[in-house]
Amino acid sequence: MQRTLVLIRHAKSSWSNPMESDFDRPLNERGKKEAPEMGERLKAIKLIPDLIISSSSKRTRQTAKRIAKEVGYDAEHIKWEEKLYHCIPTIFEEVIYGIKDSVKTVFIVAHNPGITDFVNQLSPDFRIDNMPTCGIVCANIEAGQWTDFSTAKRKVFLFEYPRKDDNT
Repeated sequence: MQRTLVLIRHAKSSWSNPMESDFDRPLNERGKKEAPEMGERLKAIKLIPDLIISSSSKRTRQTAKRIAKEVGYDAEHIKWEEKLYHCIPTIFEEVIYGIKDSVKTVFIVAHNPGITDFVNQLSPDFRIDNMPTCGIVCANIEAGQWTDFSTAKRKVFLFEYPRKDDNT
């Protein structure tokens, strides 16, 4: 059975208040604009989640809610996972193992450097130096259940980010 894993780094955050804790940093104006734009891109290619899981930091919550709105996902059903806050790749797998098998497409919103490290482990055919803010990596996972993730055939099929077209 094919499942789809969509990994999203939070949108651009604000550094305007140097006294604010990292966990509580909100999105800046660019981030507030780019998160819904990326949601629109996902909707346009018919990538609609059955579940959204997000780090519980302020900027990831704001990113997840903006993307959810654009893809028609009820933000009240987003699952908040504090352990995704600046986590290592094995935590992503732990979160994936906990997904119900009825979920076919999952979005996970998290942080660097862990998200870059994790996406680089998805497939031997895919490697990036840095997951940009509001960057998206999508992979097909051939698995009967999410607990088969570590041994499943995985193939990255999309790498998108807000200013991608500016780099060509």
